[in-house]
Amino acid sequence: MGINEKKMNYYHLAVLVHRHAARYGKKTALKHYDRTDKKWKSISWRTFSDKVMKVAWAMAELGVKEGDKIGIYSQNMPQYFYADFGSYANRAATVPIYATSSPMQVEYIVEDANIEYLFVGEQFQYNNAFKVQQKSKCLKKIIAFDNNIHFNAEDKTSVYFDYFITTGENSNAEVTVKVRMKSRRESDIACIIYTSGTTGEPKGVVLPHSTFLEACLLHDKRLTVLGNKELSVCFLPLAHVFEKAWCYFLIHRAIPIAINQDAHEIQKTVKQVKPTLMCSVPRFWEKVYSGVQEKISESKGIVKWLFMDAIKTGKKHNLDYRNNNLKAPLRTRLKFFFYKNTVFKVLKMVIGIEKGKMFPTAGSPLSDTINEFLQSVDIPIIVGYGLTETCATVTCFPFKGQRIGSVGTALDGIEVKISDENEILVKGKTVMREYYNKPEATKEVFTEDGFFRTGDAGYMDGETLFITERIKDLLKTSNGKYIAPQAIETKIAEDKYIDIVVVIADDRKFASALIIPDYAALEVFAKENDIDFKDNEDLIKNKEILRMIDSRIELKQANFASFEKIKKYRLLAEPFSMQSGELTNTLKVKRKFVTQKYSDVIDEMYAE
Repeated sequence: MGINEKKMNYYHLAVLVHRHAARYGKKTALKHYDRTDKKWKSISWRTFSDKVMKVAWAMAELGVKEGDKIGIYSQNMPQYFYADFGSYANRAATVPIYATSSPMQVEYIVEDANIEYLFVGEQFQYNNAFKVQQKSKCLKKIIAFDNNIHFNAEDKTSVYFDYFITTGENSNAEVTVKVRMKSRRESDIACIIYTSGTTGEPKGVVLPHSTFLEACLLHDKRLTVLGNKELSVCFLPLAHVFEKAWCYFLIHRAIPIAINQDAHEIQKTVKQVKPTLMCSVPRFWEKVYSGVQEKISESKGIVKWLFMDAIKTGKKHNLDYRNNNLKAPLRTRLKFFFYKNTVFKVLKMVIGIEKGKMFPTAGSPLSDTINEFLQSVDIPIIVGYGLTETCATVTCFPFKGQRIGSVGTALDGIEVKISDENEILVKGKTVMREYYNKPEATKEVFTEDGFFRTGDAGYMDGETLFITERIKDLLKTSNGKYIAPQAIETKIAEDKYIDIVVVIADDRKFASALIIPDYAALEVFAKENDIDFKDNEDLIKNKEILRMIDSRIELKQANFASFEKIKKYRLLAEPFSMQSGELTNTLKVKRKFVTQKYSDVIDEMYAE
């Protein structure tokens, strides 16, 4: 099937699932873990299609109109997909809300997008949504995915999803949906995805169906190795543009999706389903790297030598030769074959990725050290770059020709250029239409010739894009030196004893940092070194631990300029969280919030 034919058939998400149902019938479309039966169950394309149509009819019966905004405030579940595609059948737009969002965050999105109907996942989301509904000027009805949710005694309008989908089974609703599907346009809004708001109030990114269509076609051209026996894990929240766009691409390719409902269960899920594909953020792979490094450091003698030689051989074979389209020497090929079927195979089996074919990662910088390590142990990481406003991917690497430290080359059909101020500018059919209800903000982020201002600084080397810093995050010392905090934070956070680093330098004489240690690793260190402690406070005040952290930070900073290096730091006893306000729903640090909250600690460092 050619690209033009695909475009003709799939120019609107409303028809995609049903076309596949007609073609693939009983084949698996989705997999989910049944908590009652405690096993993974498959959902066929036919069942997927039937559920979507029942949702669509129920929406029409409820009074959903073309162009309405349907909120989905839930964990990843099969019902999430039914609600998504049921909305599209009605030419309505979906507005995903992170399952971890607070009532205040939900209220802002509900009111800004004028959401009348909101789907919720579990009790936490329902409780928050009901609070919002009591004050809301627009929210009429809550539909609950989980039948175990206890509705508030005062709630007279909410319904369970299973009951809701029975309400539209009549001829009027069916006709209404059929007419709407026939009148669909690729310019219809598919989603309004709200940014996480690290530097201000969230903005609703308007993505029409045409952006997702274009993203699917461009990925068809780039990801040519995907076959018909793939299985992907849906791990990141479906409110995250990376996961949403990735899942739509998988559905476009009729690749089954195993839905991970609880983020804390991802390691168990991966071992159970053994995916060939999974998109993730660097944090997942940082944990893998730390775990392997821990095993290596604990090893001795021949075992340790084998680990080190395997990594050295893998780097030589995969990065020095295969990545550059060169044939490795016979000795290297033989050694790599041995390690691939022993050391690397065992490592992958422990994680559950022995069948892995491709693992895209984006969302924040992946350390070069970790990227190189993963490539060396034959884990097929594909680094990319994109934003909510670009419907995810702008650049990524193919399977050969990767350049460690870069984010790859632009997908065909996407233009990337660098402004005079070193800002990365993007143009193409995958770029958003606008920020919802924010014409001034929309105007500000587009150049006169139609390029989107990403807010990231970088440079091009040939066709390869390198990111240097987030422009809004650039820090300027009182000596006039500019510091890119992400580069320093990413490097120091490679250390197994460090979880999160926040660099401080704006209008200060030198760079300092607030650091959240990896307390599990610190506790192990304390026990191994006979250090008495009762809590986190005891750990971060211990002189032996502080000396150890000092030396490790110094080593990680070896390649930075003197003015970039952290001169002082403070370890914090309380981890950052979304609930306490330091992290966004995508687990990015709210730099401004953190510096304000810990202003006394920061001032104390500079007063010494």
